[in-house]
Amino acid sequence: MKTLFTIGYSKHTPETLFERLKSAGVRMLLDVRELPISRKRGFAKSALASAAAEHGVEYRHFKMLGVPAEMRHRKRDGGIDTADYMAEFRTLLHTRSDSLREAHELAASTPCCLLCLEERPEDCHRTIVAEELVKLAPNGVSIVHL
Repeated sequence: MKTLFTIGYSKHTPETLFERLKSAGVRMLLDVRELPISRKRGFAKSALASAAAEHGVEYRHFKMLGVPAEMRHRKRDGGIDTADYMAEFRTLLHTRSDSLREAHELAASTPCCLLCLEERPEDCHRTIVAEELVKLAPNGVSIVHL
């Protein structure tokens, strides 16, 4: 794993998402949403997995690398600010080491991209997941937000 990519799909269509992934050389999409559902057409788990296969990209869902509903709702409702939300998620993620190790093994063997909804990586938990995956890598790995 030399580069770990991340992407938020909020401003994409499935077509533009896969164009971006293809241009970056991504071969595997790691969906880090707890619930891989979406009001946005084409981004629910089965539709996304199907589109990924059509574009030669493997799709994997990592529920345990997603943010629990209770935390998402507190952030949405203003009960927690972004900094505290990220810190709380990082703490939670340390209890999910099996999922982190599995994602790391995949990312070490093929170009991967973490997927979530949020456009801005600094506001999204996928950045925390990416940082934790990089810590598992023995050599320098860069994170690129697409």
